[in-house]
Parts: sequence; C-alpha cells; structure tokens
Amino acid sequence: QVQLVESGGGLVQPGGSLRLSCAASILSFHHYAIGWFRQAPGKEREGISCISSSGDGNIYYADSVKGRFTISRDDAKNTVYLQMNSLKPEDTAVYYCAADIRCSGPPRNPYNYWGQGTQVTVSS
Repeated sequence: QVQLVESGGGLVQPGGSLRLSCAASILSFHHYAIGWFRQAPGKEREGISCISSSGDGNIYYADSVKGRFTISRDDAKNTVYLQMNSLKPEDTAVYYCAADIRCSGPPRNPYNYWGQGTQVTVSS
C-alpha cells in the first residue's frame, strides 16, 4: 500500500525559498519514482516535477518551475524533497506528491493515492 505524507509548506515572501518533503511508507521505496503536483484555487492539479527510482537518473520539471525548483531523494529516509527557490505568488498552491513506476515526463499518479498535501503561500 502506498502512503505519502507531504510537509514543509508555509507562508513565504516573493523571492523566498521553501523545502517540501514527501515521506513515503512504501516497501522498497528505492524502486519507485516520485512526482510532485500542485493545485491552486480554482485550477486543475498540475504535475510539476518527478524523479525516477534510484539508479535510473531521470528527472522532469515543468516549464513553470524549471530553474527554480530542485527535486532530490534520500532513500535511506524514504523521502523525496522539493527545494523551491525564487518563489512567486503564482506558486501559491497545495502541493502533493505521488508514487509512480517511472519518471519519463510529466508526473502521474497511477496508484490514485493523494495525501493531505501541504499549503504553500507566496505573498508579501
């Protein structure tokens, strides 16, 4: 069973930084790709980044976050991180993570499991 818990959100000023964490309760976590999504009020959920299983080396970023966000994983902690720099008001959203078999483009959620998400608000 796939269970993921997002954390690290908060209120930050434009230009600031946050690091989100996605802690997974998955056997053989290192075999899974993990994707990050976000949903702003009144908008559809958007896949913004994913990282492949360890050893595969694939990483994807949506154009909207490329150059500002960095995804990484620590398999010893069963955790994937999303470092977000140069934050903009349009980054305001609830951020979610999801597990997948691979990262070969925009992230997917084939297991159809969503955690509670973590709120990121970028405002002065």
